[in-house]
Amino acid sequence: MSQIRDWANNSSSSRKRWQEKTAYFQKLDKDYLRFLVSPGQRVLALGCGLGSKLAALEPEVGVGVDISEKKIEIARKAYPGLFFEVGDMEDPDLISSIQDLGPYDVILLFDSLGYVWDVQKFLEQLQPLCNSETRIVSVYYSYLWEPLLKLLEVSGLRMKTIDTTWLRMSDVERFLLLSGFEVVKKEWRVLCPAKLFGLGVFINKALATLPLFRKLSLRHFVVARLRPNDSWQDQSVTVVIPCRNEQGNIEEVVNRLPKLGTHTQVIFVEGHSDDNTWSEIIRVIGLNPSMDIKAIQQSGVGKGNAVREGFQKAKGDVLMILDADLTVAPEDLPKFYAEIASGRGEYINGSRLVYSLESEAMRFLNYLANRSFASIFSFLLNQSYSDTLCGTKVIGRKHYEKLIGGRPYFGDFDPFGDFDLIFGATKLNLKISEVPIRYRKRQYGVTQISRFRHGILLIRMVVFAFRKLKLV
Repeated sequence: MSQIRDWANNSSSSRKRWQEKTAYFQKLDKDYLRFLVSPGQRVLALGCGLGSKLAALEPEVGVGVDISEKKIEIARKAYPGLFFEVGDMEDPDLISSIQDLGPYDVILLFDSLGYVWDVQKFLEQLQPLCNSETRIVSVYYSYLWEPLLKLLEVSGLRMKTIDTTWLRMSDVERFLLLSGFEVVKKEWRVLCPAKLFGLGVFINKALATLPLFRKLSLRHFVVARLRPNDSWQDQSVTVVIPCRNEQGNIEEVVNRLPKLGTHTQVIFVEGHSDDNTWSEIIRVIGLNPSMDIKAIQQSGVGKGNAVREGFQKAKGDVLMILDADLTVAPEDLPKFYAEIASGRGEYINGSRLVYSLESEAMRFLNYLANRSFASIFSFLLNQSYSDTLCGTKVIGRKHYEKLIGGRPYFGDFDPFGDFDLIFGATKLNLKISEVPIRYRKRQYGVTQISRFRHGILLIRMVVFAFRKLKLV
């Protein structure tokens, strides 16, 4: 450890000069960190160096720890609004001393893990600094680049370092798992760390985000959370049911809806129907005075607007969407509730494409499109989705409120309502869980889906997602 301290102190005076020389590479790191970590959070940076990465995150409370006294001295002068401590981040006493400032929303390990003697023990010591909302963000170099980076050091084109442990992304995942954490997101970034008269910018924007190429990238980003212990937390639930021209389904939806959590609220959001859906909702409410059922008529158009207005009126801790067409059985909702109440998932998405489909439940072209878009969005979101367009989705109120706060990043882009939640959950680094369900054919009315018009909209969603989630 003394060797690392001596190297860190000796390199402190030249580090700022090297950061200026590699300004483009530093910017790429900071840009993606700012994408992962929203401003105004409680952030702990272990191995903070000169503090520039911590400061770039604009934390409400920012705490930086580094073994180099000289680096911390520079950081304190540069960023007086942040807290900096000198110490060995593997020292249990140091971890204990900063515990009172926690729990932290984010613990940043920026090029830190390679300098740690016992990675598993170090990560285990972080658990008291975390709660269920805390995200560990590890940033590290790809081992594939080790020979080239060593060559750059020898040639004087990179700052000299000391020998470290070169970890594969799978190694980082394994250590996190062994230490009581689970990975919620992985990303590969930076295929070219220099501008090269604009060629590097093109490579990083056009090639580095694509399959095959991206796994050759220099930087590995891993986001993890504490692994839940299945400690059940009963919560109240609001089920929002968007409905347009669903008169024949309303009573059956209510009759089949199970009790969920400590209290079940139902909100019908009626969307300017051509039949008697609204009067049917009012009639069914009158037949069920013991149930907490509300009804509103949406002010706009489309399912996306209906979901937002329903969630705005919701009182439950858990927010669910159930389509009124009964293609997803209300009896399946307890499966979704179990995922979120147990903590196994923070955003729960239904999947219609695991079980075989009931005859006439989904047209063949729709099935192919759903499969294709699920694969595309799995790549764009760095999360495995088998069905992004299933109408049944669940999110906790506290996370939905954070999602609302992050909407300005995406803007008002989603007429479906599906991608507002999916993209928002991805941006928040939520743990995604899928629940397979049996998809049934509609018994009343006709589908609201236009395969060609909505297909064009979905293609627009792909382009939008690539721009907002990949070209960061």
